[in-house]
This record gives sequence, C-alpha cells and structure tokens, in this order.
Amino acid sequence: MTKRILVAVDGSEEAAEALRFAAEEWPDADLTALHVINPADSTTGAEGGFPGAVDQWYDSAKKRGERILADATDRIDREVATRLEVGRPTTTILDVAAGEESPEGGDAEPFDHVVLASRGRTGLSRVVLGSVAEGVVRRAEVPVTVVR
Repeated sequence: MTKRILVAVDGSEEAAEALRFAAEEWPDADLTALHVINPADSTTGAEGGFPGAVDQWYDSAKKRGERILADATDRIDREVATRLEVGRPTTTILDVAAGEESPEGGDAEPFDHVVLASRGRTGLSRVVLGSVAEGVVRRAEVPVTVVR
C-alpha cells in the first residue's frame, strides 16, 4: 500500500526544506503539498474597506498560494500533488490530514503522515502568534514529522 504524505507549505524556506525532506525520506509515497489561506491575514475586514475588498484580497491570496505551491513543488524532482484551502492553518491541516472533504470538493481520502516545518519561535512570539506545528503535533491522529 502506498503511503500518503501531507506536507504543509507556507512559502518559507523551512517549508520548502520540509517538502524536500519528505520527498527524500519517502521516495515511493504519494506527496501532497498543502497551502492554507488564512482569512485572519486579511487586513480588509469583512465589514470595512471598499466594496469588493474581501474578494480582491481573496483573489490575491489565492494567486500567492498558487505561486507558493508551484515554487515549492518545482524544487522537487518528482510528482507532487497540490492543494489550496482556506481556513485556520492548524485546523485546516488536521482536517485535510483526516480526509475531510473541502468545500471546493478536495481529496477526501485520509493521509498516513503529516510533515511540516517549524520556524523555531520561542518565548513571547510563540505565545502571541501561536504555533501551527505545535497544534498539529498535539492534535493529529496520524504521525507528524516536524522539520527544523
């Protein structure tokens, strides 16, 4: 049975390294690179700004997410599926890993393993910003590899 590996990518060099690591560590696995568009990153606000500001922000975030996925997968010399989702990063990674179908009709088959990068935040920045890697490690129902 082929192993299915979900790799979260956020545009950082650390995330690109996590994808490279997964490709080398599991050469026969099916890899999927996931980028999560976080609505909390929007500075337009749902009620403020000009008409269409939220749609414009989403279109821009989607294009950026597609570029991030393309840049990350272009560095790997093998086939890597991609997936773009909208939501809170930790929750969305966990939902995708569990095989929950996205509103856009994304893959509903669960993954066997999750790989993601840690930026190594400590102290106040970790408390204030939270840690996606920590949240995934604590709540995932499948093995998780954190690449540093």
